[in-house]
Amino acid sequence: MGKRQFKIDTGIETIPVEGHTHKNVAVKYLMKRRRSLLGTRDPIKIDLLYSKLPTNIRIIGKQLTHEYKINWERVGSSEYQGSRFVFTVDEGHIQ
Repeated sequence: MGKRQFKIDTGIETIPVEGHTHKNVAVKYLMKRRRSLLGTRDPIKIDLLYSKLPTNIRIIGKQLTHEYKINWERVGSSEYQGSRFVFTVDEGHIQ
């Protein structure tokens, strides 16, 4: 199965991407946002990036649009404690 064209709509911006399925495209985008947080060392910049994380995203395909509600959690209080910035994805369909 080849890659298809999708658009990610965060409410602020629309990003064209390629992927296999709607959910995989969403998870890949969210993991990129999470990695940018994990790679940042400045606590002020981390707070700014965390406040700008999307809570709702829409993945627009040629025929279907899927909407996902994202729940972000800041887990771990010290610098190297377990997983930080975990998220869950709740799915809803829009035609």
